[in-house]
Amino acid sequence: MYEGPGFVGNQIKITDHGKLTMNNYSSITPQGKFVYGIHKPRYCVANLRTGKNIEPLGSYKDGSQHSNAPNYPDGDIAVEEGGWIFEIPNPLHFRGATYIDKRHADAAAADYSRIPLPRQEELSLTTHLQQHNVPTDIIDSLPRPLLLTLATCSTDPDDLIRLAGLSCEFIFDDASSVTGLRYTTGNKGKTKARIKYHDLFEAVANNPALPDEYKKAMVLRPGAQGESEIVGEYQSGSSSHIYEYLRKNSYIAGGHFAANMADDAVRYSIAELTADDMQGLRHLYYQRMYVAISSHCGIAIVKRSLYSEEELEELRLQLLEKLTEESVPNLATLWGWNFGFDYSPTDYRLHASHQQIHQQYAVIPELVPAYCSDMESPEGYLPAFCCGDMIRRTMDEYQRHTQSDFFRNYFSAITGNTRMDKRSDAPSSLVVWQDDNVMVIVPKAQTSQWELQIMTRPDATGSFPGNILETDLSCRKSLDTALLKAQQIFEKLGAKMVTSIEFSKRIAEHGARRQPLVYSLLPKLPFSMGAFSEAQLRFINRHYPEDFAAVCRNQLDMMG
Repeated sequence: MYEGPGFVGNQIKITDHGKLTMNNYSSITPQGKFVYGIHKPRYCVANLRTGKNIEPLGSYKDGSQHSNAPNYPDGDIAVEEGGWIFEIPNPLHFRGATYIDKRHADAAAADYSRIPLPRQEELSLTTHLQQHNVPTDIIDSLPRPLLLTLATCSTDPDDLIRLAGLSCEFIFDDASSVTGLRYTTGNKGKTKARIKYHDLFEAVANNPALPDEYKKAMVLRPGAQGESEIVGEYQSGSSSHIYEYLRKNSYIAGGHFAANMADDAVRYSIAELTADDMQGLRHLYYQRMYVAISSHCGIAIVKRSLYSEEELEELRLQLLEKLTEESVPNLATLWGWNFGFDYSPTDYRLHASHQQIHQQYAVIPELVPAYCSDMESPEGYLPAFCCGDMIRRTMDEYQRHTQSDFFRNYFSAITGNTRMDKRSDAPSSLVVWQDDNVMVIVPKAQTSQWELQIMTRPDATGSFPGNILETDLSCRKSLDTALLKAQQIFEKLGAKMVTSIEFSKRIAEHGARRQPLVYSLLPKLPFSMGAFSEAQLRFINRHYPEDFAAVCRNQLDMMG
């Protein structure tokens, strides 16, 4: 085994004839290039079947039959030239590997129109029934699966108003306008809305075509979804308005926060989202994290209103100075955004808890008490999980095995990228958009068919901002712009559900800033929702990443 510079151990090996072999560690070589495998199958399969059951499958127009005879060949089967499959280890090895079918990718490279999704068709059951002289009240007696289908697929407000009335009890004023829901007190004295059919309620309330007055009464007005306290607010002029809710008893221990568009700034699609909205959503994130981290670091917070950008920057600099002290806990931030909602007629909720645009965030502790059997007496401590820690471990392992810097090599691979199909007449860049602070790229190994990543760029000294405490005001504005542009690209391409996550460095990690702040944006596609392959971290793709990057750039060009 080769033990000189480069991959060693059980990663990349050098065979006797001097060529690389790889054991799925990372696709980034120490020379700053992408390396990948190509399966070129040639094999023979022993035929163990003993009988045949040849049957007609149908017939052609001339009456001749089409049968299943090809399914029952005689003898063994020799596959002389199977379809080529690219296997691309993810640069971040904990994210598995991506597999690209060359045949499908070549077709997409020749015709970019294969990549976007078709737009939703207009659907009105009320109009359809009226055209066929069928009473529209038949909708009230539709079977449950059909009601759910109509609630998620209809684009007609009349359909949805009727369904909303089936799902819960409304209160109307003298002008027949909705003013709220009917409430009741339960056995334990807890107040709750009189919802008759909860799944239908969720499905119809999250349909963008439902009139806003119904959305507000059902889910948007503060308090409609429970008693979560409003602890922050952002307002810009008369158009952008956001509330920050505290989720006290959350799956995130210690509570987390949600920045939701307010009921007077309804945003159910990315096309409605403005730059002011994005700035407000992110400002509340930066503000809450800086304030929360300050409390952990012994910095007193006296302000009880919205921070200006300048005040927030002043607090950030104060925190950075505090973080030089060894006694500061090594916290991390958590940020995520589930955009999009859908419900299947078989009662599977397919994505976010609600359609209204919102972002969630929290502080992650450094350690969590560890128990074995006695829940009152800890045995010690475990490191609290943070997904950014996995990037740090990847960097450390890479450095140990290659004696070189992971992200420096990764950025070299991105900027010097070449196509896997070696076409010189097609785009080769993975970069979708960039400025001095950040870049939006298509990963060489996408973990969603349409994954985009946002990464902070190194400064003049080669240092990366690795978390939101290391990003100055200019960099934060760039991140906000990049997130908005990426989501707008997805909207133009027809994506309806996108999960976005942040991989951040812990706040008190001292030394060289070698780890950038990374965001991964993962659309769900109708034909790629996740199955056993994805559960094994094997991600299947039908296009070359360079072609998807070109399609994304085209969308930005059309937006101006």
